[in-house]
Amino acid sequence: MTKKQYGILSIPVIVAALGYFVDIYDLLLFSITRVISLRSLGLNDAEILTQGEAIIMWQMLGLLIGGIIWGIMGDKRGRLSVLFGSIILYSLANIANGFVETTTQFKIIRFIAGLGLAGELGAGITLVSELIKKEKRGVATSFVAGIGLTGAVVAFIMKENFDWRTCYFIGGGLGLALLLLRISVFESGMFHETKKMDVQRGNFFMLFNNKERFKKYIFSILIGLPTWFVIGVLVTFSPEFGKNFGITEKIDAGKAIMYAYAAISIGDILIGFISQGLKSRKKALYLFYFITAIFMVLFFTAQWNGSAEKMYWICAGLGFGTGFWAIFVTMGAEQFGTNLRATAATTIPNMVRGMLTIFILPLFQWLRGIESIGYVNGGIYTAIIIMVITVIAAILTKETFNKDLNFVEK
Repeated sequence: MTKKQYGILSIPVIVAALGYFVDIYDLLLFSITRVISLRSLGLNDAEILTQGEAIIMWQMLGLLIGGIIWGIMGDKRGRLSVLFGSIILYSLANIANGFVETTTQFKIIRFIAGLGLAGELGAGITLVSELIKKEKRGVATSFVAGIGLTGAVVAFIMKENFDWRTCYFIGGGLGLALLLLRISVFESGMFHETKKMDVQRGNFFMLFNNKERFKKYIFSILIGLPTWFVIGVLVTFSPEFGKNFGITEKIDAGKAIMYAYAAISIGDILIGFISQGLKSRKKALYLFYFITAIFMVLFFTAQWNGSAEKMYWICAGLGFGTGFWAIFVTMGAEQFGTNLRATAATTIPNMVRGMLTIFILPLFQWLRGIESIGYVNGGIYTAIIIMVITVIAAILTKETFNKDLNFVEK
């Protein structure tokens, strides 16, 4: 079967970008509306911090579990089945989120929304990777991420102009509208070819039953850790960090997220071209790690008795530095055969998101709870640990630039 390949601005790429746009809108909406939504439920400042962390952890747990479910389905039933199923689930969950009255309801609904949101990015990147010419693959997936990440900017604009409950209704409506666009997208030719082969498809345990494959999978997850440390801790809880830095002005977490994601969007588009120019995924990744590290240092050193405006701009710098999300997910997709690609590409980003629940936040909470360390130093030590792990994983990861994806895992 001859497989047709498409250009960077073809319908699959555009629809994948719009899908990721809705995904990011819904994914970040709680972080953006955390303070106002929980305050409207009657929580005080201390509860807004602790319950906010708990709700985010439940959402990320949903993403972790959902990534496995949708990844397996993507290789067994096809990439499109995941895109349709995940959209329906997270759209209905977000509409339901507009009616919550307690933090328990919030946790349950965000968990369900997380299950749905887990399928969008991996299936979209897998589909685009398999449909686009290999020479343009990095640019195409960067375009998907760059456009998609602006969903956080729109979520902040909605939060500024509408009640937080209405913002969830809008997110659900956008998702359901996206279903109509999905009709115009077609299945991957590589997937159709693999269906005819005598190979296992979507066997999650194949990622663990071979030493080399297992190493590739673990390293693929670890190279993305800084993204959700930056967004899930430094940016989301920038108001709490600001208080500890002695900033007297009110810091709007939603605005910090908007600045960060606007910059992430730019970074994600640029890294595709940088990777193309360097003819290397890894060299581009190292450059953006370096930028991330610089702004982490600035975050913890330049803001003592600073201002809200400085906080927003440093969050933007952190966002730009972590604008390697597209390349990191693409590298994950490129390392595995067609019969396991959706499983890998869908679980890898969601494992990173899930790491916020099972590793990043618990590590930060443990370190800051040590009396001699405290809140700010807890953040510093967490940042150092994560960057060391990530750089080592990147060094041990194989280059995937221009790799032919028409192969299977046995």
